[in-house]
Amino acid sequence: MEWYLTAAVFVLVSGASAALGMRALDWRTRAVERLAPKALPASLPPSPAFLWHELVARVGAAVPASPRDATALRRRLVRAGFRDPAAVRVLQGARLVLAALAAMAGLVAAIRGNAGIDQFVLRLGAGAAAGYLAPGQYLAWRIRRRQHAIERSLPNALDLMVVCVESGLGMDQTTIQVAKELQAAHPEISDEFTLLNLELRAGKRRAEALHNMAERTGVEDMRKLVAVLVQTDRFGTSVAQSLRGHADYLRILARQRAEERAAKMAVKLVFPIFFCVLPSLFVVTVGPVLTRLIRDLLPMIENM
Repeated sequence: MEWYLTAAVFVLVSGASAALGMRALDWRTRAVERLAPKALPASLPPSPAFLWHELVARVGAAVPASPRDATALRRRLVRAGFRDPAAVRVLQGARLVLAALAAMAGLVAAIRGNAGIDQFVLRLGAGAAAGYLAPGQYLAWRIRRRQHAIERSLPNALDLMVVCVESGLGMDQTTIQVAKELQAAHPEISDEFTLLNLELRAGKRRAEALHNMAERTGVEDMRKLVAVLVQTDRFGTSVAQSLRGHADYLRILARQRAEERAAKMAVKLVFPIFFCVLPSLFVVTVGPVLTRLIRDLLPMIENM
């Protein structure tokens, strides 16, 4: 009897241990599967953005721009923040594709509106011109926004450079530190300082790398900063003192620009006040008086 009891206990303990081990192994397998990256299914369709990019890139490669126009477009794309070597082809393809789509939209509108031949040609040409010019206008808006962001962040970058230089860092380490610290607050100027560091590591002279940064941004304040840094490096003057003086100059210049915009505000408000505020004011003040005059004078005129 004791032998049967010992065997039963052994079987129960073995079974429980095996069950717990299998469960732990299954839990570990599920955890590994959760943490492992899941492969995308082979039948997943491509995204519309990818299809659009491929379409405009192939059209741009089939009908490329002239070398002179490609150089100017590449410079504008870099100033807007697009540094991909295929960006020129994408822009040229977007122009052609949007021109064709807008021309087709104008064609459909003319057919539905039963327009004459002159209106037909006008809508077709207007749609093609609007589609062709739209990418250029978007690029110009991106350039203005990026340049404005760099202008706003430049005084803060100069202050940080002064702190780094006065703490004993060299110019190369200073630009690295500025790019690292301003990455979250001002990513545009952080990217420019990062490219500056990469060019310096590649072996370019500091003056050439600084001039390239000024050319990439197209910001007048950045060109002035580059001129100050080049002159400081050439004549061996104090970098911290030069940067501090230039930072004060930029803040004074920003204050003067703000005062100039504030002075222009009175002239710019004339047209909204004249066309929007005064008519509503006349309706509120003169309207009840005119209503009462009409209500009281019309019966008197009729009785006369």
